[in-house]
Amino acid sequence: MPDRRPHRVVVLALEGLLPFELGIPQRIFGRAKGPAGEPLYEIVTCSVRPPGPVRTDADFSVLVENGPEALATADTVVVPASYELGPVFEEGRLTEELAAALALVRPGTRMVSICTGSYVLAAAGLLDGRPATTHWSSAEHFRLLFPRIDVDADVLFIDDGDVLTSAGVAAGIDLCLHIVRRDHGTAVANDVARLTVVPPHRDGGQAQYIQRPVPEPQLATTTAARTWALARLHEPIQLRDMARRESMSVRTFTRRFREEAGISPGQWLVRQRVERARHLLESTDLSVDQVARDSGFGTAQSMRQHLQSALGVPPTVYRRTFRAGAGSPG
Repeated sequence: MPDRRPHRVVVLALEGLLPFELGIPQRIFGRAKGPAGEPLYEIVTCSVRPPGPVRTDADFSVLVENGPEALATADTVVVPASYELGPVFEEGRLTEELAAALALVRPGTRMVSICTGSYVLAAAGLLDGRPATTHWSSAEHFRLLFPRIDVDADVLFIDDGDVLTSAGVAAGIDLCLHIVRRDHGTAVANDVARLTVVPPHRDGGQAQYIQRPVPEPQLATTTAARTWALARLHEPIQLRDMARRESMSVRTFTRRFREEAGISPGQWLVRQRVERARHLLESTDLSVDQVARDSGFGTAQSMRQHLQSALGVPPTVYRRTFRAGAGSPG
């Protein structure tokens, strides 16, 4: 009989942790349910020391009931950020205590970091020669401390197979939703996003937050155009049509769109159509030709090219993977 146990996620709570980030894995993975309402993940929190209180960066501590031995049981390990990483942050090396804890992790375990938790993965040598991200404010320091890592500070998260890293704070939500989507498909991830009242997928990268975290109230936005476009992805959509919805010139609209979304309108449309195609491939029996038309790609060949570029697999392989395995443990 196949192993039907929930996928075990072990969250490593370090001294000086950020409570918000510590709670992200429980909130996202804990809401993921299978067809019969069964939990798809089991979330366990541990520290590098025997059970006891762990300091946070707030005016309270958290009581962690598991020691480092829990890491040996993990299918996925998540390392949230901490403001007390000491030599990990300052010198790029693990403390003896942290090194001993991470040595308990089984080979092949998926490793995930949220925000500057990436420093722990980097100091452990898990990111050498690989792409990774971290909070934009620490990116240059991270790059200098770990020159063997290909740092990309413009993205919200990076999925490099068995090692995944996210940018700051809320990007941890984006990454955990991505993992749910990767493990169990778009429908499950969307359900979790709805319960958490967050978008299932955010566009753009960190650059939009560095320069202008919140658009100035007096400036026009492109929200109405995006809402209009999402309602008619199956139709041809021209840039001038989107600009007209906001009463802007094409040039002004394109500039404003990039400032708000972090990508061009054309790139955004392709992403939305890819997401629409994924949903239809997973949740319907429509032919590939019909999915291509309904998602706005027009032809199966065009959709095949875009899905291959975005997901690394053609539509038929994607459908076979998620229609057959959406209910299995990740």
